[in-house]
Amino acid sequence: MKGTIWLFSGISILILALILVGLTAAGTAPQNTTSISGKPVAGDAGIAHPDTPDGAGNVAAGNNRFAFDFYRRLATDPAHAGDNLFFSPYGISSALAITCEGARGATADEIGAVLHLPTNETLRREGFAAIDTGLNCASGNYTLRTANALWAEKTHSFLPEYIDVAVRWYGANVTNLDFVENPGGSRETINRWVEEKTEEKIRDLLPPGSIDSMTRIVITNAIYFKGTWAEQFDPDGTTGEEFRVGPNETVTVPMMHGKTIYPYAETDTLRVLEMPYAHGNETELAMLVLLPKGDNLTAAEEALDTERLAGLQESLVSQNVRVFFPKFTLETGYPLAGVLAAMGMPTAFSPDADLSGMDGTRNLFITGIYHKAFVDVNEEGTEAAAATGVIGGKGVTPVFRADHPFVFLIVEKNSGTILFAGRVVNPESP
Repeated sequence: MKGTIWLFSGISILILALILVGLTAAGTAPQNTTSISGKPVAGDAGIAHPDTPDGAGNVAAGNNRFAFDFYRRLATDPAHAGDNLFFSPYGISSALAITCEGARGATADEIGAVLHLPTNETLRREGFAAIDTGLNCASGNYTLRTANALWAEKTHSFLPEYIDVAVRWYGANVTNLDFVENPGGSRETINRWVEEKTEEKIRDLLPPGSIDSMTRIVITNAIYFKGTWAEQFDPDGTTGEEFRVGPNETVTVPMMHGKTIYPYAETDTLRVLEMPYAHGNETELAMLVLLPKGDNLTAAEEALDTERLAGLQESLVSQNVRVFFPKFTLETGYPLAGVLAAMGMPTAFSPDADLSGMDGTRNLFITGIYHKAFVDVNEEGTEAAAATGVIGGKGVTPVFRADHPFVFLIVEKNSGTILFAGRVVNPESP
């Protein structure tokens, strides 16, 4: 299609923010038949795409599959019906990949399957290391960085090989904290690190009570981006206009106006726009927007598939486009334990978890995972941040609520002699 294209306001939009051009693997990688735990499995890609060095293509492809899976899980959850959604799949994948390095058996296999991690150990590690190196390259055109950290209970012994892997391949700095005697202060220390790494956009990642005296390790990831559009919007052109949130409901939003050359494509049901960020000769970044031609988001959400999205990106043609795009700010937060368990990794959250690669014992399991994200889109560009925290402990603080019939004994402990025995069926009866 040639000529000027109008992107009308008032239609639901789906945004895939911060698309790293060149990090998405095209095509299907050869298959590996070894699971993360070392047991044979079928149909799991573990070989790097030939055009992508160090396994980064496999990690990126797996991360994108996880992004689509996780998006659908949130989008179809009745608890989020009608809600805005925003999260960092790479941030979640990074924190859980470090966790997976310490997992064994079914625990490792479940985490790896949910995240679509490369099963080849070398490719997995080199892939994350290569992507992190690319993300943390300094640039005068934008700010982009990611950071990992391990926070370990100072009295608990972790295996040196696990710590070495976390430091070498994931750049995870290790800090000893006193979870046993000072869980509240430890939580504040971790939250301050997150605030610092995200330019204070993510606050209170770990909520009160998330860390207690049974906590032994916390794994965190923080990712931050701030970039300007290659073609900025003129603030004087921003006007209040209607945005349809439903067939019979509108809200007034600040709508930015622009007209320039953008990569653009259309299908029978979608308009697709790529808005690049200024990048010079560094890693290319862009916002890819999927705009349904009707009010229903289904057409856009059905495009969240590796092959379909790649096809849409390949169909983009640079042409004059007149754009109407809303300014918006989103702040989201998700406890992830229930979501990830439902997606296929329940063992990690149960006493059956095997995180023995961390400390050589079977005593640890994941007691909580938390994720927060922030994005601000305006005439100048975009600022986005996210953080993920994985908490491993020896158990959840037990709750003993005697609110139903029970049996009790009075025992002389030195000899073990039961002196009295009884039961309570109704405390109000004599």
